[in-house]
Amino acid sequence: MKLSTKTRYAARALAQLASAPAERPISARELADCQDISTKYLEAILKSLNSAGLVRTIRGNCGGYELARPAESITLKDLFETLEGSLAPVECVDDPGRCPRADICPTRETWVQLKESILQVFEQTTVRHLAERHDAKVSASTFVYQI
Repeated sequence: MKLSTKTRYAARALAQLASAPAERPISARELADCQDISTKYLEAILKSLNSAGLVRTIRGNCGGYELARPAESITLKDLFETLEGSLAPVECVDDPGRCPRADICPTRETWVQLKESILQVFEQTTVRHLAERHDAKVSASTFVYQI
């Protein structure tokens, strides 16, 4: 399974939004610059996240984006299903009727287990977790010089 850039960029942007002060929305340009992402591409991603109720747009001079729900209530599952759809690695996992061999297929159980394992990790990982990881990594990489 390979995650698209759209999903990876969205996860990073949501983590940054979760780390931002609550009273300060972040513009798409600022998010894009911090994440080294094309602003136009990120705006399209944010539009999808806005439609799904994961972020909201604040209009005006000091506008931008902010999380629409608390960071601890937004999971990677929410994000993935918004941008990609099902976590199933093959169609027969969600709909056994799609394959006439589903009942006798020796690999279908493995694909079901794979989906369930990924689902468990995605359901347990929240945007708050991502923000905390981000903040810890930024703090660890900051050099302090003393004379």
